[in-house]
Amino acid sequence: ILRMSIDVAIKEIKLLKKLGIQGVALFPSIEKKYKNNAGTESFNEDGLMQRAIRSIKKTISNVAIISDIALDPYTDHGQDGILGNNKQILNDETIEVLVKQSLSHAECGVDIIAPSDMMDGRIRAIRKSLEKNKFFDTKILSYSAKYSSNFYGPFRDAVGSVKNLGESNKDTYQMDFSNKKDAVREVEMDISEGADIIMVKPGLPYLDIVSKINDKFNIPIFIYQVSGEYAMIKAAAKNKCLDEKKAVLETLICMKRSGANAIITYYAKDVLQWMK
Repeated sequence: ILRMSIDVAIKEIKLLKKLGIQGVALFPSIEKKYKNNAGTESFNEDGLMQRAIRSIKKTISNVAIISDIALDPYTDHGQDGILGNNKQILNDETIEVLVKQSLSHAECGVDIIAPSDMMDGRIRAIRKSLEKNKFFDTKILSYSAKYSSNFYGPFRDAVGSVKNLGESNKDTYQMDFSNKKDAVREVEMDISEGADIIMVKPGLPYLDIVSKINDKFNIPIFIYQVSGEYAMIKAAAKNKCLDEKKAVLETLICMKRSGANAIITYYAKDVLQWMK
């Protein structure tokens, strides 16, 4: 997975737009010196994400910008929230920072805010803040069904959180992959709090969850084909275990079949080039 400077990202998005991409998701990778326990760099008005959003919106039209809302790229411990003295996540204190982060992105003109942190009650707090500040058209894409998965490795390395995370995990706030009912409850709660779109992450191992949500709720569903899924296909193709193009198209079509309205994938550019 490649990391890009803002100017290179703008060139890439222009190319993606020509190929037919209608939206891109931004994730930050910042220097270690800007990280702390509370992730305060996340709402710096001159931070990397804020500058990126402003530059892209100023340069490129008719491409939706989705911005990640979470603290793990900004914390010195790699967790998505602020840690207390007992090393437990402080849910309410974390939400206060997430609200500031969300508002800073909205002020830069982002189209869709995507809280991926999994803190309880953050959708309501973010929606309340957006409306209070008259950002009525800023959408919220909630990572309602984000599982504590083994498929996140390459991404965590790319955003620089894997080293800080060390031997710890995110099991206390991400979902247990053996559980289906919790996903339905989380989606229902996030919809009631003001979510416009629901995310299921990872993708292929959780198509039953997508189908369940699609059957029960009338809300757009995004699915994230995560870095580990991407790496798995790449490795298999490199070792001539499968046909990369056919395998990718099969997985994406199956995601659509399960009920996904949109897919976030590292294969987006490849797929569009294959389809031309």
